[in-house]
Amino acid sequence: MSRLGLHAERHRVSRIGWLRAAVLGANDGLVSTASLVVGVAAAEATRGGVLIAGVAGLVAGAMSMAAGEYVSVSSQSDTERADLARETAELATDHEAEVVELAGIYAARGVEPALAREVALQLMEKDALGAHARDELGITDMATARPVQAALTSALTFALGAAPPLVLVLWAPLDGMMIWIAATTLAALMGLGALGAMAGGAPIGRSVLRVAFWGVVAMAVTAGIGRLFGTVVQ
Repeated sequence: MSRLGLHAERHRVSRIGWLRAAVLGANDGLVSTASLVVGVAAAEATRGGVLIAGVAGLVAGAMSMAAGEYVSVSSQSDTERADLARETAELATDHEAEVVELAGIYAARGVEPALAREVALQLMEKDALGAHARDELGITDMATARPVQAALTSALTFALGAAPPLVLVLWAPLDGMMIWIAATTLAALMGLGALGAMAGGAPIGRSVLRVAFWGVVAMAVTAGIGRLFGTVVQ
């Protein structure tokens, strides 16, 4: 406790931008690459063929994740900028209406109307656009869209997530490759689920079960398809 009676707090919501992209990228890289190599291995391909498919999947997936995140978050950023521009124009042309609007927001949250107006006036005197961005539009520094950060985080974590299955392709026995990859991927997914839950303050058990279930489903489906097409082609 400080001399002013304040204490420092660390809230996990400040991590939401990069955490979402990191968890999504790592999980997607691990699941998609493991599923791909398991499916190709199930078709009784050579080690070289499985490795080429896995590397191609890593590169394509990382680029796709980066592009998808950049476009998606850029769209959010464009919307935020458009809303802020419109709010800036409204503040310039009808300041009193904006005071009433902001005071109404505070009054709806339980602040006495006269006090709500006084609070709105004081906040707008210091930073009118910031007050409306935060309390009217819900735009804050912690949650604002950052396209480049999201794209780079997704691409990097996808590649990191895709690495373990590819390493196993290099040294795991060809006959038992599918089992090695499936078991390692499942363990890694459970670890990622636990780390993501701890970083975000979510229940660990639920997160672990969720990622493990969908990882098993993805690998089982691709292994079945690989086995089917491998048999048909042969």
